[in-house]
Amino acid sequence: MASTMDLSSHLQLLKAQPLWLLLLSFFGLFYILKLSFSFIHWFYLIFLRPAKNLRRYGSWAIVTGCTEGIGKSFAFQLARKGLNLVLVARNPDKLAAVSNEILAKYRKVQIKTVIIDFSGDLDDGIKRLLKTIDGLDVGILVNNAGISYPYAKYFHEVDEELVKSLIKVNVEALTRVTHALLPGMLEKKRGAIVNIGSGAATVLPSEPLYAVYAGTKAYIDEFSKSLHVEYKNKGIDVQCQLPLYVATRMSSIKRASFFAPSSDSYARASVAWIGLGSSCTPYWPHSVQWCFVAMLPESVVNKWRLGFCLNIRKRGLLKESNKKAL
Repeated sequence: MASTMDLSSHLQLLKAQPLWLLLLSFFGLFYILKLSFSFIHWFYLIFLRPAKNLRRYGSWAIVTGCTEGIGKSFAFQLARKGLNLVLVARNPDKLAAVSNEILAKYRKVQIKTVIIDFSGDLDDGIKRLLKTIDGLDVGILVNNAGISYPYAKYFHEVDEELVKSLIKVNVEALTRVTHALLPGMLEKKRGAIVNIGSGAATVLPSEPLYAVYAGTKAYIDEFSKSLHVEYKNKGIDVQCQLPLYVATRMSSIKRASFFAPSSDSYARASVAWIGLGSSCTPYWPHSVQWCFVAMLPESVVNKWRLGFCLNIRKRGLLKESNKKAL
């Protein structure tokens, strides 16, 4: 009897509340449930979801820009998974060195190398690549080759040759290599294409003083997402990976940290995400940074980012000045 009276009292209390307060409470509860679900989903994706068996795509993987940084670490991680490698870069000595390093650690892996200067003659380079992989069961393509500014610059300060190189390497080369490899994957009805983009083009609302670089990386993200939809039902997984800062020569970060991992730490996370979604941020602390940035007003992030890049520009100009003085 007492419980019935309590229920009746609660119902009367609810009826007594203004409609706007009831609606506010409802939407508040809905928002909390939505946040809880998002967190659980994120936790599953990061820590619980199993990685794919990459050998199901094929026994060979191609990695471009593989002589240092993320590309080199990616090659090592794929070799650790038992995949044979086609390593693509412009420097023959560095290619040989990386190949020997991998073979010394993973003796059962086969490696082929292809020299391509992505800022030079793409026609001949792609012909050499296709000739090298003829007859191979290529299942994975990692488009990692890319270039950035030597340091932060206003757009009018960027020389024309650098603008051309940024577009040719980051956009044209990636597009044409993908175009050349897709027919073979379509014939087998399986394959994975991983394009290395940048959080600078998607996570941040803007990337001042790196405008052309950010623009090319935004292209990679949209290109990848569109191809993902086009080819998903044909057995081909296309993905753009969006790292934030990684301790590499390109980023000018010398020491790895929790939010700026070494290329090896980043590559371990990256390989585990291959084939899982059209766009991702594989290294989980980067996704935490992403969430934090998303909560801030765009004007605040833009102001912080401009100041940050202006400091990079200042250091770059000083370094350039010192070189000229020598």
